[in-house]
Amino acid sequence: MAKFLVTGAAGFIGYHLSERLLKDGHEVVGLDNLNDYYDVRLKEARLARLQGKPGFTFVKLDLADRDGMKRLFEEQKFDVVVNLAAQAGVRYSLVNPHAYVDANITGFLNVLEGCRHNEVKHLVFASSSSVYGANTKMPFSVHDNVDHPVSMYAATKKANELMAHTYAHLFRLPCTGLRFFTVYGPWGRPDMALFLFTKSILEGKPIDVFNNGHHQRDFTYIDDIIEGVVRVSDSIPGSNPHWSGDRPDPSSSLAPYRLYNIGNHTPVQLLHFIEAIEQALGKKATKNFLPMQPGDVPATYADVETLSREIGFAPATSIEAGIERFVNWYRVYYKA
Repeated sequence: MAKFLVTGAAGFIGYHLSERLLKDGHEVVGLDNLNDYYDVRLKEARLARLQGKPGFTFVKLDLADRDGMKRLFEEQKFDVVVNLAAQAGVRYSLVNPHAYVDANITGFLNVLEGCRHNEVKHLVFASSSSVYGANTKMPFSVHDNVDHPVSMYAATKKANELMAHTYAHLFRLPCTGLRFFTVYGPWGRPDMALFLFTKSILEGKPIDVFNNGHHQRDFTYIDDIIEGVVRVSDSIPGSNPHWSGDRPDPSSSLAPYRLYNIGNHTPVQLLHFIEAIEQALGKKATKNFLPMQPGDVPATYADVETLSREIGFAPATSIEAGIERFVNWYRVYYKA
């Protein structure tokens, strides 16, 4: 059994991952700053479900706190670090870009330094499908270059991949980046479409449908994301002996470094997504059709062949099954 640091442990993915690692018998130190980007009460409710479980310790700390992070790593001596803490959201990055640099750049540097100086065996970190930016070749592959981000959020996630590779190269720190594709499910984020649509439909309010509903997203159910993270954390990357600087493959390196997509590899049109919510709720939505927003991309579609081949896993939960589970949770939690 290993000792894990899970950053963002009160967040959507961090909560689910912490719960799974504890169930598997690992020791988990969960870090979160409990910021108010969205309703802190939901974060506290997730955290309350973790606290008191054998093997779990909560640390309230900001990734950007350099001295605090240094002390945490020196005192705890983690085997594996899973960095899920980040300033999330594409549209918010248009309003408050500094928050993304503080959390996603400065904070991630503190994580890398902690791992480097304290013999962490494996750093697994959250990247995002947003890094594909202006790419239009589908499905998105980790073997393609991603040099044209279209939001500050995406730029910071691309920067994380570059920073991690640098530490893998210079200090032989094994690093694995995971590009998550539109994660959804119970205990999800209130700023995400599924949460917003469900709330508005139940309250009889219209929903904003951007890009006139023509968006396509590779919606990935939370349990599939967690299974992928757990399996990847057990697979410490080494050097790829076939890697060539003449034809550099972005997904691997001569350094101990890997990138994987974790997506459902089945893009769903936004209008079909809304239909699945309507079916689960037994209620129709009133739609307010709007143009595409700055920073958004029209479609995401994950190529997970590398994940399947090297890790032996590919997500498979259908959008209908996943939405039904979310709606059941939402009705209970909010007594709706």
